Amino acid sequence: MTVPPLNPANLLSPEARRLIDNIHRAQRAPLHTLGVAQARAFYETGSSILDLPPAEVGRVEPLHLKARDGHRLAARLYAPAQVSHPPVLLYLHGGGFTLGSLATHDGLCRQLCLHGHCAVVSLDYRLAPEHRFPTAVYDAWDGLQDLKARGLSLGLDTSRLAVGGDSAGGTLACVCALMARDAGLPLRLQLLMYPGTTAHQDTDSHQRFGKGFLLDRETISWFFAQYIDVAQRTDWRFAPLRAQEHGGLAPAWVELAECDPLVDEGIDYADRLRAAGVQVDLEIYRGMIHGFVTMGRALAPARQAHQDAGLALQKALAGP
Repeated sequence: MTVPPLNPANLLSPEARRLIDNIHRAQRAPLHTLGVAQARAFYETGSSILDLPPAEVGRVEPLHLKARDGHRLAARLYAPAQVSHPPVLLYLHGGGFTLGSLATHDGLCRQLCLHGHCAVVSLDYRLAPEHRFPTAVYDAWDGLQDLKARGLSLGLDTSRLAVGGDSAGGTLACVCALMARDAGLPLRLQLLMYPGTTAHQDTDSHQRFGKGFLLDRETISWFFAQYIDVAQRTDWRFAPLRAQEHGGLAPAWVELAECDPLVDEGIDYADRLRAAGVQVDLEIYRGMIHGFVTMGRALAPARQAHQDAGLALQKALAGP
């Protein structure tokens, strides 16, 4: 008997399916059909609707980190209550290198602070198309170095330092971990949430989930066009799988969504790290879609992912 091919939509959890159906019924225009300013506004609005209400943390403070060209990068510090010199995570938000801000990931950073028992510094790196590749890479790396250097003055213990991010921010976190290894800057953890790691959209999951799962192929192509020239896409700072050597990197906690165009390249990256001797914890959240971790109002697995990420941070950042 011939077994019919699996319909990828059948992998969706009931709550993810309801969310997608509700968005389709609202007849929202795809991001790639909007102008950049309109797409950013839409992304901000969506994050406020789908993410959890802001949780209370001990303190929230604005700060700035220094980029190599003298630009002052806006950042936001979240710190737990009554903890002297907590360890810290530098967080890099998603949004295809084009969208996203301190505001869109405020809820997530608060959850990571609470569950991780650590400080979180969210960095507002510069976005494309105003600032194309490799500006975001430079900003992320410069921000990490400045945070490391200024930890004591900020009331942080940057001898216990992690870097993390989701989607495009996860890509930047991968790159920062590689650069930190080469520069001798010690990291306790790289927290990678569905990162992009390949040069092109050529994995099987880009075909399986490239239409009808919120992050469509056309939108990914639009993001890439805003950020980087086609000829530059084999640069490992855009596609970390193409780095020559992955040994000696900080341990990785990798969070992936099953119904995500990026899931295969996330698995490939975790496998590459393991093959190079890097400690890797891989969590694949079944039935989930790209971006789910900032959809805690609608998707219960997002709330579980917050707890799981927090536990990974606690373990990695514990001790002297």
